[in-house]
Amino acid sequence: MKKKGIKIIISFVFFLIAMIFDFSNEWINNILFIISYIIVGFEIIRKALRNIVRGKIFDENFLMTVATIGAFGIGEFPEAVAVMLFYQVGELFQSYAVDKSRKSIASLMDIRPDFANVEKDGEIEKVDPDEVKIGDIIVVKPGEKIPLDGIVIEGKSSLDTKALTGESLPRDVIDGEEVLSGCINLNGVLRIKVTKGYGESTVSKILDLVENASSKKSKSENFITKFARYYTPIVVIIAVILAIVPPLVIQDATFSDWLYRALSFLVVSCPCALVISIPLSFFGGIGGASKMGILIKGSNYLEAISNAEIVVLDKTGTLTEGNFEVQKIEPIEISKEELIEFAAYAENYSNHPISISVEKAYNKQIDKTKIQATQELPGMGIEAKALDKDILVGNEKLMNEKNINFTKCDEVGTILYVAINEKYSGYILIADKIKDDSAKAIQELKKNNIKETVMLTGDKKSVGESVAKKLGIDKVYTELLPNDKVEKVQELLKEKSEKGKLVFVGDGINDAPVLALADIGIAMGALGSDAAIEAADVVIMTDEPSKIVNAIKLSKKTMRIVKENIIFAICVKVLILILSAFGLSTMWEAVFADVGVSIIAIINALRVLRVKNNNI
Repeated sequence: MKKKGIKIIISFVFFLIAMIFDFSNEWINNILFIISYIIVGFEIIRKALRNIVRGKIFDENFLMTVATIGAFGIGEFPEAVAVMLFYQVGELFQSYAVDKSRKSIASLMDIRPDFANVEKDGEIEKVDPDEVKIGDIIVVKPGEKIPLDGIVIEGKSSLDTKALTGESLPRDVIDGEEVLSGCINLNGVLRIKVTKGYGESTVSKILDLVENASSKKSKSENFITKFARYYTPIVVIIAVILAIVPPLVIQDATFSDWLYRALSFLVVSCPCALVISIPLSFFGGIGGASKMGILIKGSNYLEAISNAEIVVLDKTGTLTEGNFEVQKIEPIEISKEELIEFAAYAENYSNHPISISVEKAYNKQIDKTKIQATQELPGMGIEAKALDKDILVGNEKLMNEKNINFTKCDEVGTILYVAINEKYSGYILIADKIKDDSAKAIQELKKNNIKETVMLTGDKKSVGESVAKKLGIDKVYTELLPNDKVEKVQELLKEKSEKGKLVFVGDGINDAPVLALADIGIAMGALGSDAAIEAADVVIMTDEPSKIVNAIKLSKKTMRIVKENIIFAICVKVLILILSAFGLSTMWEAVFADVGVSIIAIINALRVLRVKNNNI
């Protein structure tokens, strides 16, 4: 780009000298114009000739070459140089715009690791990430990128995940936690056991996804490609007719006058504004999305999201945290601390998620010597002797079975009733927590003209309906098996309009069939999930439902810019083409019209990159 800029400046200097100074010999001026033209136009002429040899005749290089050489032929030296000079200025703007757009994705490319420190026989060896095998131990020092997915076996640190997720807050990791390639280690030294080879690692999959996104063209891009393919030969034929026919049929018409009109017609007919700005808009949209931690697999999906009409969401892991947590502790005649302690000791030997959530809420070391006996009662709960007490922890069936007089609780979630020495001592409410921004996401979806929001869940009716009511979701279907979810989505696909799209949002763990079935499948918080990255069209790299709205808003902004550029470019082109044909526009105006439209369209396309702090 720098080299092109220097060429333009040198060419412009020769052009100005020829224009300002009136040399005694006209040939001196003309030679200066030709030198200026060769400096700035040689590359274009070379491309045109090379494309003609390859059979690709009708492109912008051909149009510029024919128009400028024709202008030289009729003695319009200044116009010939100006056409090429300003065309190259437009090309420089295009290069700048594309470079800026690529840099937005290049920041994501920075997650590519350069090396891995492999620990072998107590020594550290620096190797290429491709050479590291599953099971190898790697050491990541402060300031280094984590080169491969793995599990921390020693050390604790904070990780900068911004390049992966778009989130600014560091993530703390300790022994036993999974870490993903592409994150930057901020402080402590980490020893990590590799769980995936480089080709299957998160960083590799993400880079491959982004790099190949531009290969999947949208309908708008395909239209512009076809439009240019037919449009260019047509305008060349019209230009030839315009140069030859009028002088033969119109009295007093001169060939040079009509040739000049035809050349002006050719200059303005160049479809650069459309051919450049439309793909650039989509490319910028994909880059802007990556800044927010949203990976869109192609511009066809970016375009499709703008027509989202029905949004179907999985509950667990998408709208909720997907983890059982103690939400409430209601003791009777004992303290909260005592109630959770008795329950934790009783549940200690169980691996059930509910038991684990109770132990997590207790958050103290359990002295197993104080647990004398435990018995799991299938379908009811736990009977235990611990802390010198007889403890019952379970559902209402257990209370009835043991003839415990208790007060039934009607709250939504899993209720653990606790009895100590055959006396009811209170209950513990365990439920899946709704994500902080789920309600906001549903509200924003409706503000963005989503006609219907639907929630699918395998959870029981009371839980599903409670979550849907809290979030303001239009429809909810509960107690669904994976196959039932597929059937419901098939039914919903029939309800949308012809142009409308159905979006399914899932956590990517067991939703692959539905993600593939929907018009657009969005995997939520699926970073590192192979099934999600494979099946989904869009991957949201964090657990924030609000990113769904960001993806839709960005898509609509991109499509608005695309339509603005198409309408603006075509309208200006048609107007100047008509003026050129009737001799009301000079080649100078044609140049400014062509280059000016291209630059305005490119600048407009760059607006899609203006994404700051997830604001679109």
